[in-house]
Amino acid sequence: MDEIVKELKESISRLAERDDANFIDGQTNIYDVPIVGVTKTDDPLFKKFKEDESIIGDIFCMPEEWLSGAKSVISYFLPFSEKVKSSNYSDGPCSTEWLHARFQGEEFNNNVRRLIIEEIQIRGGEAVGPLLEEKFFKDFEVYTSNWSERHVAYIAGLGTFSHSRSLITAKGTAGRFGSIITDLELIPTKREYDDPYSYCPYTTEGKCGKCIDRCPAGAISKETKDKSICAKHLLETDLTKKEREEFGYPYSPCGKCQTKVPCESGIPK
Repeated sequence: MDEIVKELKESISRLAERDDANFIDGQTNIYDVPIVGVTKTDDPLFKKFKEDESIIGDIFCMPEEWLSGAKSVISYFLPFSEKVKSSNYSDGPCSTEWLHARFQGEEFNNNVRRLIIEEIQIRGGEAVGPLLEEKFFKDFEVYTSNWSERHVAYIAGLGTFSHSRSLITAKGTAGRFGSIITDLELIPTKREYDDPYSYCPYTTEGKCGKCIDRCPAGAISKETKDKSICAKHLLETDLTKKEREEFGYPYSPCGKCQTKVPCESGIPK
């Protein structure tokens, strides 16, 4: 691993210990220790994702469209803590802890993005976090955007997709991804897979399929996942007035397909 990447991982871990945004009511930590990967901006998968409409399509912005002279992309996964994950095991609406993790947890994720940018600038480089840019929120289509954290993580060697379309990493699927584009030339992480679904036993061998049973909306079938059914469920699962005022979001997170499943905290055996 690149020395800079090791230092970044340590910096993120230290931030997680002291940042109030990583704690629910000042007690329960939202995230555990992250994993970090790197890819070069000239990796052919970027071009493939942009050209193939069945993956993302033309809406996807290449790294150099975010940062002129971009050479590397740093991708990371922040795994949810055991308490957050286990709180969401029950049927019905998502747990209070999961709700905080999804919305308050993204505030911490943005702090991680800013931290990495600052660390890169200290080292003489330039950096951009696409999800911190106004451009990201202006350019959306139905179920797609101009930058996909999960697809970038796949390119950076962090993991492969599951049947539920989550990304299975060495620390599982339950958590949040982030990425930073930089003009520093960093050592890329080796991808230990060729197939985008290599780590999913259901897709590769027809085994498991626990995420199908866990989906409360029936959006995940034996054949595929229907994003429209999933989105409808999130919009129709009502938040309390207090929750809406606190988080400012019109929809509820769910996360049932990421919890109480074999890929929750690691790669299934």
